[in-house]
Parts: sequence; C-alpha cells; structure tokens
Amino acid sequence: MCDVKKYEKIYQELEHLQPEDTLQLVLEAETEEQRDFYELVGDFLLQKKQRQVIERNLF
Repeated sequence: MCDVKKYEKIYQELEHLQPEDTLQLVLEAETEEQRDFYELVGDFLLQKKQRQVIERNLF
C-alpha cells in the first residue's frame, strides 16, 4: 500500500509551481518521460487556472 500522505504533500508542492517553474523543469528534464510528465503537470495547472477564470467571468 502506498503512503497517501507522501503523495498528498507532493501534489501540494506541485500545485504551487508557476508556469516558468514548469518550463524550467521541462527544459532541464533528463529523459523524455520526465519531460512528458512535467508538461502534463504544466497543462494541468494551466487548465485549473483557466477553469477559475471562466468561473469568475474574468475572460
């Protein structure tokens, strides 16, 4: 069984990444798999912000 608290903490840390942070992670990734992962994280965070903007009618 996995340590759920450990992954919750990782999630919370990833949630605070800025776009320039995810870009840096993508550019400095050692493997294509890591690069793909960081791109997915960046896309997720962007989509989350887009939903917030739409919900608040800020567009």
